[in-house]
Amino acid sequence: MRQYNTSLKETNELEKIICNKCGKEILVLRGVPQEDVLQVEKRWGYFSDKDNCVDQFDLCEECYDEFVKDFRIKIRN
Repeated sequence: MRQYNTSLKETNELEKIICNKCGKEILVLRGVPQEDVLQVEKRWGYFSDKDNCVDQFDLCEECYDEFVKDFRIKIRN
């Protein structure tokens, strides 16, 4: 989950990232995350039950590792 500083009308600087799974807050300095995160944005299409809905979430590296470890088809590095 990304939070932006909207107090200044001319900028929309990234202020905070919170992992949607574990709630860990990722430090952001001057709009730059100090850890890498997985950012997902999915707009669902016509052939789904979520036509035109948009899902957005962020995962910290630890939650990403937990998420992919049980994939039947492993990720290529």
